[in-house]
Amino acid sequence: MNERIWLLKNCDLLQKMSPDQLDSLEKHCQRRKFAAACPIYLPSESADSIYLVGSGLVKICHLTADGKISTLAFVKTGEVFGELALFDSRERGEYVESVEASVLIRIPKQRIQELMHRDLDVALAVTKLVGLRRQRIERRLTTLLFTSNQHRLNHLLLDLAEQFGIAIEGGIRLGLKLSHQEIANLIGTTRETVTILMGKLKTDGLISGQRQTVILSDISRLAESVGRSA
Repeated sequence: MNERIWLLKNCDLLQKMSPDQLDSLEKHCQRRKFAAACPIYLPSESADSIYLVGSGLVKICHLTADGKISTLAFVKTGEVFGELALFDSRERGEYVESVEASVLIRIPKQRIQELMHRDLDVALAVTKLVGLRRQRIERRLTTLLFTSNQHRLNHLLLDLAEQFGIAIEGGIRLGLKLSHQEIANLIGTTRETVTILMGKLKTDGLISGQRQTVILSDISRLAESVGRSA
């Protein structure tokens, strides 16, 4: 099977497409490789396509006027990003960068729009994707604006467990390695503050792990601390 077709077929958004639809779509796609920490696109670039992560991991960021980066979301293998291009957005509003070496499939937005018009399942899947990602980002922004650093960190760990959690003996391991600086970028604080807060969570028995590996040892108590369900 053609590699691009295989990657398209394994995308949640496109799983219900027929073989003929996949074959037609594949002819218009481009496969691109990115090393770790490479820009994929910048704000104000033309929003003429969406991207599927064939392998690897990318992050969606907001660039402030003074050049600081705030990470809004991570996108893993099998997921798409840049989907706002489908709704008549002419320019990108976000900055996207590869976290690790990644293979991306670039899909012209016109082709997805045509599928949305013809296939209700595809249209519903796109709507669900946009809604879920917006919900995650809005929750992240709300915690940044209205909660303490500790609450922000706890919310973040729970969000990452939802998206990247792997059940192991002794808890939930985050299948994503993040430095304290990267966590600080996610919750709008400093690396030093993150180090102190992570230490407190370890002392309280809520998390464990070494270096960039984080295990949520007591996810029920962690969720309870911020009023969420485990």
